[in-house]
Amino acid sequence: MNKENSRRRRNIMMDEANRADPPNWIQQHAVYQDLMRFNVGDSAQVHAAFLVYMDLTEVRGWSDVAGVSCPELHAVLLEAREKEGDTVQMIYPLPSHRSIKHRELRCILDRGAPMLLCSVASDSSLVYQRLCDGFLTPDPPVDIKDQGRRQHRKRRLQT
Repeated sequence: MNKENSRRRRNIMMDEANRADPPNWIQQHAVYQDLMRFNVGDSAQVHAAFLVYMDLTEVRGWSDVAGVSCPELHAVLLEAREKEGDTVQMIYPLPSHRSIKHRELRCILDRGAPMLLCSVASDSSLVYQRLCDGFLTPDPPVDIKDQGRRQHRKRRLQT
């Protein structure tokens, strides 16, 4: 009976050891550690910057992605090129629960590079917004030219 109890205890201890959280690979990643070295004092914003970095490099295939300190905002920005040879764009990763002030946007836009604001949700989903200095006329939807013909066909079919 004692052997059986000790075996059960050993199995329980092994199960508990296996349930322990795995090491946090993000904190061990070299890029995350580089971003932390900027000492911006906001680990949530640095975490957001790292998630955006991973999305740009691993998912979207952007090149020359690098972290840049922005002491005025106490934040880490990213500089990147969408395609090789494109102009450098500035990306401001921001946790979605944070608000942003016009002064902060102005600080980044005054650097002269095109800017993306990336809102990072708690579930790690990302939403990119392109920002510019002034008004930007949006491109029309791809199917806008066909829309008139479709409506004409619908009317013709209904009659």
